Amino acid sequence: MEKVVLAYSGGLDTTAIIPWLKETYGYEVVCCCIDCGQGEELDGLEERAKISGASKLYIEDIVDDFAENYIMPCVQAGAIYEHKYLMGTAMARPGIAAKLVEVARKENAVAICHGATGKGNDQIRFELGIMALAPDIKVIAPWRDDRWGMDSRQAEIDYCKAHGIDLPFGTDQSYSRDRNLWHISHEGLELEDPAKAPNYDHMLVLGVTPERAPEEGEELTITFEEGVPTSLNGEKMKVADIIRKLNVIGGKHGVGIVDIVENRVVGMKSRGVYETPGGTILVEAHQQLEELVLDRDTIALKKDLGNKMAGLVYEGKWFSPAREAITAFTTSIQKYVTGEVKLRLYKGNIIKNGTTSPYSLYNESLASFTTGDMYDHHDAAGFITLWGLPSKVRAMKMNENKNENKK
Repeated sequence: MEKVVLAYSGGLDTTAIIPWLKETYGYEVVCCCIDCGQGEELDGLEERAKISGASKLYIEDIVDDFAENYIMPCVQAGAIYEHKYLMGTAMARPGIAAKLVEVARKENAVAICHGATGKGNDQIRFELGIMALAPDIKVIAPWRDDRWGMDSRQAEIDYCKAHGIDLPFGTDQSYSRDRNLWHISHEGLELEDPAKAPNYDHMLVLGVTPERAPEEGEELTITFEEGVPTSLNGEKMKVADIIRKLNVIGGKHGVGIVDIVENRVVGMKSRGVYETPGGTILVEAHQQLEELVLDRDTIALKKDLGNKMAGLVYEGKWFSPAREAITAFTTSIQKYVTGEVKLRLYKGNIIKNGTTSPYSLYNESLASFTTGDMYDHHDAAGFITLWGLPSKVRAMKMNENKNENKK
């Protein structure tokens, strides 16, 4: 019997997909749950998968891989989609796709199946990743298959029960969420109407609103070595653990809550609320250190390439020459992004508290209003003359033409 590897979360959708795959394609179903830091969402998955008809369940932990090889390249590049979204979902998908391909090869599977809908970005991210890594493996997307036939939670529950799967799935409507080490996203309910304010008291998982944050602020110190965070408040730890701790601290102080209307790849606008407390702090700290150590031209180029990389990652093109080239550039300039960043968190705000680096380009003698040996104020006159020469020549020509027209 041929095998299919199913990207399995244990939720209603992917549970209903198991008997559907067996019935529709006659495949043996091997479930694969990818742990990107979902936490307690993984509890009891093996029993649930077996009850639902899967022959096997893999639970693959890629948390450190996700933190070091997907999150950090985006942080270092300053890749933020549409200037707001820190891409917690988009960054995780290529790592998931890579692990699905690995398991499919191990199981000699002929297909990989995912439960992403036909309206979202994830179908693109999963499938482009699989195409890039295993173009010979078939991809099955039930929500785009005319034989799926289920259009509601109740229909899926009824289908499961008809196939002997009676699990405690409810029909209660809640937010559609995606959680991992980096963030948690919320879509649906009142967020589907841009005119309505988010019900934060009902929604938030990782933290509180700034209004509910403590009256006392909190100070942090993050140390970076070649663009990678290596310690938090003097304690050495790996990247994933720094993000975990920053999530707790940032969430406590109402940091990193963003309400976005974004442009999906498939052409529609969608609204979501993202909680990214630790990520928001880490991105800010990294940017503050780069301000100190990178020169003007490099920062300008990096901003352009960071925007380009954000688009590529959001659109599912992680495994592309363009993304790899941008990462190569970013990696090359991280050599001097070493130092210590101090921050203060207060009611949703991240406040600078001092930055130091052995590679700092800030020269107090130059920056001071006091005249120093390295800078002669008279030099500025000649510089301004040459710098402004194109503007002056153009103005002279415009005036010359204006006078000619008056004659």
